[in-house]
Amino acid sequence: MKKGLNKYSFSLILTSLILLSACSSNVVYTDSRAMNKNTWNLLNIVTFKVPVKDTLKSNNVIFTIRTGSSYPFRNIYFFVTTISPDGKSLTDTLQYNLADEKGKWFGNGFGDIHELNLPYKSNVYFPVKGIYQFNIQHGMRTEDLKGVYDIGLRVEKISK
Repeated sequence: MKKGLNKYSFSLILTSLILLSACSSNVVYTDSRAMNKNTWNLLNIVTFKVPVKDTLKSNNVIFTIRTGSSYPFRNIYFFVTTISPDGKSLTDTLQYNLADEKGKWFGNGFGDIHELNLPYKSNVYFPVKGIYQFNIQHGMRTEDLKGVYDIGLRVEKISK
């Protein structure tokens, strides 16, 4: 009986290691910024500096937002400016739905916190090696956007 338990434990550990390495191997960059008092002020421009070494593989760029029940809207607008290492910049205005029309939150939730991945760019190639800067500002019609715990950025290499 003890021998069967060991085989089961070994299989479980091996499977877990394979899954963990498969999940993390494609992540080029991930980070998040917490909001002071769970409030995102309009003047608080969140900045992420992403080092890019590979210009041959395509990537997905994803934002992650964590909100609480005090967040007053079903959606959110972002103004995102991306600055490449050669100084070129691109600004996008983005709108994401965080909940449906009945108020049911999208994404994962536990207690008061709701986390949602927001796709930004899919299958994108970074043309130049170096540091890419992503500046994110909320674009809602309120100066202090309550109920925002943090905002994150993740860049994932696409395996083919």
